[in-house]
Amino acid sequence: MNKGSAVLQGAFLLADKLCRPSSLSSVNKSDWSAAGRPILQALQEVCELEEGDSRQRSSWTKTAVCAVWLKLLSTEEDVERAWRENPFFSFQQSLPEVNHVVLLELVKNASASDVYAGFLLHLPEDLICMELKRLVEHVRSEPAREDDVHFFLEVWRELWNGQEEAKARNDESVETMFAKQVAHLTPTSSSLCPQSAKRLKLETQNPPDADVLHILLNALKNMADQVSSSELCFQSLSMSLDALYTSFLIDREVVLSAQEKMDILCKAISTRGKTEKLQPELVGEAQRHLRASISPSLFKVSRMELSEALRIIAELTQSWKDRGLLSVCEGSCSTYSTFQLRQSVQRVLTALEEAPTAATEKNPLATLLKSLVLPVTESSPEVHAQVLSTIITHRLEDYESFAALFAREPPWTHCDEGWMECVEKNQAAFRQHDAVIGLSSTLMNKLRTENADVSQCRKLMKIIADIFSSLSLEDMNKALASMLRLSSKGFFEFPVPSAVAGGFEQELNMAFNCIIQAGSGAPSAVPQGNLTTAVSLVARVAFQNPEGALRSCCHSAVFNRGAFPLMVKILQHLPGLRGQRGADEDSERKVEENRTSNLLCRCLQQTVKDKSLSANEKEQFAKFLGLLMGANPVDEGKEHSFLSPQEVVNTFVLPNLSSLGSSSVDVELSLQLLHTALSLDVQQEASTPHWLMDCSPFPLLYVLSQIHDQNLRCWEELPKGGVRLCSMDARELLVSVLTTVGEAVGAEVAAAPSSWSRALFWLYNKLEELDWTVRFHLKPLWGQHFKNEVPSSLLDVCDLPEQEWSGLDLPQYGQGTGLLAWLECCSLSDSLQSTMLSCLSLDQHQPDHVNMFSKGLLVGLTQILPWCSVSQWSRVLTVLKELITSNRLNVPFSLEYVEYLPLLDLRQFSCELRVSVLLLRVFQLLCGSSCSHWLPAEGWAHAGRLYAHAVRNMLSSVKAKLLLPSGSAASVSESTPLELSGDPNTPVSPHKDSSMNGRAPPEPGVSKEGHAENKSQEVLFILSQLFCHVQHIQVMMPGGQCEPLFLCSLEILSSYEAIMAAFPNSCSPLESDNTRHFFTTITDNLLDQEMKAVLQQKIAQLVSSAA
Repeated sequence: MNKGSAVLQGAFLLADKLCRPSSLSSVNKSDWSAAGRPILQALQEVCELEEGDSRQRSSWTKTAVCAVWLKLLSTEEDVERAWRENPFFSFQQSLPEVNHVVLLELVKNASASDVYAGFLLHLPEDLICMELKRLVEHVRSEPAREDDVHFFLEVWRELWNGQEEAKARNDESVETMFAKQVAHLTPTSSSLCPQSAKRLKLETQNPPDADVLHILLNALKNMADQVSSSELCFQSLSMSLDALYTSFLIDREVVLSAQEKMDILCKAISTRGKTEKLQPELVGEAQRHLRASISPSLFKVSRMELSEALRIIAELTQSWKDRGLLSVCEGSCSTYSTFQLRQSVQRVLTALEEAPTAATEKNPLATLLKSLVLPVTESSPEVHAQVLSTIITHRLEDYESFAALFAREPPWTHCDEGWMECVEKNQAAFRQHDAVIGLSSTLMNKLRTENADVSQCRKLMKIIADIFSSLSLEDMNKALASMLRLSSKGFFEFPVPSAVAGGFEQELNMAFNCIIQAGSGAPSAVPQGNLTTAVSLVARVAFQNPEGALRSCCHSAVFNRGAFPLMVKILQHLPGLRGQRGADEDSERKVEENRTSNLLCRCLQQTVKDKSLSANEKEQFAKFLGLLMGANPVDEGKEHSFLSPQEVVNTFVLPNLSSLGSSSVDVELSLQLLHTALSLDVQQEASTPHWLMDCSPFPLLYVLSQIHDQNLRCWEELPKGGVRLCSMDARELLVSVLTTVGEAVGAEVAAAPSSWSRALFWLYNKLEELDWTVRFHLKPLWGQHFKNEVPSSLLDVCDLPEQEWSGLDLPQYGQGTGLLAWLECCSLSDSLQSTMLSCLSLDQHQPDHVNMFSKGLLVGLTQILPWCSVSQWSRVLTVLKELITSNRLNVPFSLEYVEYLPLLDLRQFSCELRVSVLLLRVFQLLCGSSCSHWLPAEGWAHAGRLYAHAVRNMLSSVKAKLLLPSGSAASVSESTPLELSGDPNTPVSPHKDSSMNGRAPPEPGVSKEGHAENKSQEVLFILSQLFCHVQHIQVMMPGGQCEPLFLCSLEILSSYEAIMAAFPNSCSPLESDNTRHFFTTITDNLLDQEMKAVLQQKIAQLVSSAA
C-alpha cells in the first residue's frame, strides 16, 4: 500500500470513529458533515501531493470512489478470487464497512459527479437503474437541500455528456476494471462475462420495470419543489429537454458544420466570462456538452413513452413558470444556463414541428416553450479567435475541421500576430486539404490588398508551402486541383509585390535546376528516391503557381535533351494539375472546361509558340505528348492518362491544320501527334461515340485530304508564295492517319447514318476538287453510299462491275492512260491491287495485245515511279512480279554486258532478271531528254531510293534460293547484310518462278551442298547483272551521286564476295580476274571519284579461294 492509500485508509478509519457509537456503515445524510470531513481532507491532501499532474489527481478520486463502491457490493465476495483478480483488493479491504450515504456524499462533496457517472456508464443498464434509484432516494432524503438537486443534475448531465468517452475507454481503464469486479459481485450479472459489462445497451431476458429516462424525469418531477432558484430551474429544464430530444426526437447524430459548431461554442464560452486566458478544459467541456446534445442517447427507452415525457416536462415548465423561476429580467446578460436552455428549446421546438402530430398535438409543451423569453447571446471575433486557437493548439475534438475554419475565417485574418503565430506553431493541424486551401485563399486576399505587409506575406507563403509539402501525395493532388479551381496562377493571379514574385521565381528555378541535374545521367531510369523528391519539388512550386510550374515542366521537356521522360513521370504523379472537377460540380462549368484547352496544353503551346524547333526538339515535344496521352501507371483506375487524345488533337493538331497557308505550320509534326493519339487504346463505353467525333472529324478529313492531294504533286513546282505542306517521306504517315480517321468516323457513321448523312455528302462533294485517288483512302467511310469513281480510261483496260464502279472524265487522263490509272489503283491498297489484277482485261493468246500491254505498262511505270511512296512502290513491284510470272508482261532481255556466257540454268532467276531489266528501261526513259526535266533534285533522290529498295528486294530473293554449306554459313552471314538461307526442297509452282521465292528441287542423287554448289555460279552471274544495272542507272541519273545506289552496289559486291568464299569452286582464278576487270570497267563511268575509289577497292577484294 502506497502513501496515498495509507492516508485515505487512515481518514476512513478516523471517520468511522467519529460516528461512534454508530459507524460509517449506518451513517445518515445529516451526520456526514462531521463524519466525512476527515475523508474529504485526506482526499484533498492526496490530490495535492500530485503537483501539476491533473490526471493523477483525478485517478485518486476515481480510486477512492471505486474502492468505496466495491466495498458496498462485496458483502459476499470470494476472497480467494478477489485477492488475485481485484486490483483494488488491498485498499478495499483496509476500509471500514460503509453504506451508500458515504459513497454518494463522497461523490457530491468531492465534486466527482463525472467520476461517478463514468463508473455508471460501464455497468449494465439494469444496474444503472438500480444505482440511480438509490441516488434519487438519497437526494430526496432529509435534509433535502438545493445542492442535492444540483448534485442530481450534475450526475444526469455527466451521464449524457460522458457516453462517447465511455465507449472509447480501453480495457485497462479504472472504469473497465470496476465493471469487471461488479460483474463478479452482483447476482443479476453473475451470468455475464466481465467484458460484456462494458456494454451500455445490454439485452436482458426480463425487461426492467423502469428505464434511465423514466427514473430521471420522475425524480425531477418529485423534486420540483426543491428547485428554488432560476439558475437551477434553467439547468433542470435544459437537461430535461436535452434528454427528451436525444431519446425520442432524433435517431442519428445531427450534422453541424464547423461554423455552426463554432458559433455555439463561442457563445457558450462568452457566457462563462473567462476569456482572458482561455483554458482548454473549459472549451473541451463545451464541446462534450454540444456533442451529447445532438447525439442519440445510448440508453434504451423501454417504459417511458414520448407522450409521458412531454407531459412531465410540460408540467414542470408550467409549475416553474407560475413560480416565476423562468423569468429573466429585461436587459440582463445571458448566462451559461440561459444560453444552454435557449439552445435546448430551439432544438426541441424544431424537432416537434417535424415530429408525428399524434404524440404531440395535444401537448402544451411547444406553446410553453415558445412563450419563454430568453436573452440572446452574442460573441466577439476575439472570442472566436481564442476558441479556435485553443482547440487547434491543444488538439481538442474535431480540431482539423476547426483548423480549416481558422484558416479562412475573415474576422481575424486581417492579420494579427496571434493568428500567424497559431498557424506557424501548429502547422501539423493544418496538414489537410481544406485547411491548406483556406490558408491559400487568405494569402491571396492579403496580396490583393493595398500596402500588403511583404514580409508577412512571404512568411505566410513559406508556411503554406511547408504545410503543403508535408501532405500525402493524394492530398497534394486534391489541393492542386482545388488551387486550379481558385486560380491557374495560384498566389500570382493578380500583381504582387516584386519581392514576393522574385522569391518564388528563385525557388522555381532552383527546383527545376536540381531536378534536371539529378536526372541528367539517365532521366528515363531515375531512382525512386530521386523521383519522389522531384515530384515533391514540382508539387510545391505548382501549388504556389500552377501555370508557372507547368511552363517550366514543358520548357524542360522540350528543350533539355532527354528530360521529357522524367517530366512525364513527375506529372503522372500529379494528376491534380489536370484540374479535375468533382461529379457534383455545375455541369455548365464542366462543358466550359471541355471547350478550353487543358492548362498543360496551354503552357506547352506558349512554350513552343513562335519558336523554330530543331528536329530533336520536335521529337522530344511529340514523345512528351505521346507519353502523357498513354495510360498512367501511377494513377490506375482513376485517370487513364494525364492528357486525353482529344485535348491534344484539339489543341495542337486542329489549329495547325486549319492554317495550312501559313509557312509556320508544321504539318508533319501535327500528323505525328494525330497518329500517336489514334494509336492509343482508349477505354470507352460501348455506347460512347469515339473521342474523335469531338474533334470536328469531317473538316479534319477534308484538310488531311487536301494535304494528301498536294503531296501527290510533291515534285511539281509550287506557285509563287505557295507552301510545301508535307514531304514525300511523310506520305506513309499521312495515308495511315487519313485511313485510320476514316475507319473511326466510318464506324460512327454506320452506327447512326441519319445523323451524319449531311456531313458525309458534304465531304464527298468537297473531295471532288481533289485527286481522284484520295477518295479510295476513305473507302471505310463511304460504305455502300457511293460507287468507286475512277478515270474512264481505266475502264478500257479493266473489266469492273458497273454496279460498283463508274468513270470520271478527267482532262489529265486521256486516251492511252488506262494502264497509268490501273497502276495507280494497284499502288493504293492490297485489296485494290487484288481487284485490279483479277479484273485486268488482257488476251494472252494475242501476242500483239501482250506486247502493246507491256509497252504501255513500261510508260505507265515510268510516269508513276517518282510519285510512289515506299509502300506504294512495294505494291507495284508485287504487281510486276505477278504479271511476269503469269506471262502477262513480256520483258525480253539480252545479256549485253557479257562477252562470254557460261553454260548456266537461269530459269529460276528469270523473274529477278526481267524486273531488273524492266527497271533499267524505266530509268532509261526517265533519264532521257524527254523526261529528265520532270523532277527536282529531291525527286531524283527519292526515285533512287525507290530503285535501291527494289534492288535489295531482288537481292534478297536471289540469295534466298541459295543454300549455304553449314561450315561457311556463319562467316557469310557476317560479311553480307542479308543472311543467305533457303530450303532447296521447297517445290516450285508451275505458274510461278523465282520471283515468288521458289526454289528448283535438287536433281536426284545430288546432295544439298552439291545443289547449292551448282546454283552458286548462277547466283554470281545474277549478282553481276544487278551490279551492272545499278551502275548504269547511277551513271544515267543527273549528278550521278545517288548515295542509295552506291550503297546498293557495295551490298551486291559484299554478297558476291561472301558467295565466292562460301563456294570456292564457283569461280576459277581466271573468272574472278575477268570479273574484277569487268566490274572495274563498269565503275570507271562514275563521275564521283570518291565513290569510284571505294567501289574499285571493294572489287579488288574479289579473289577466288580456288586460286
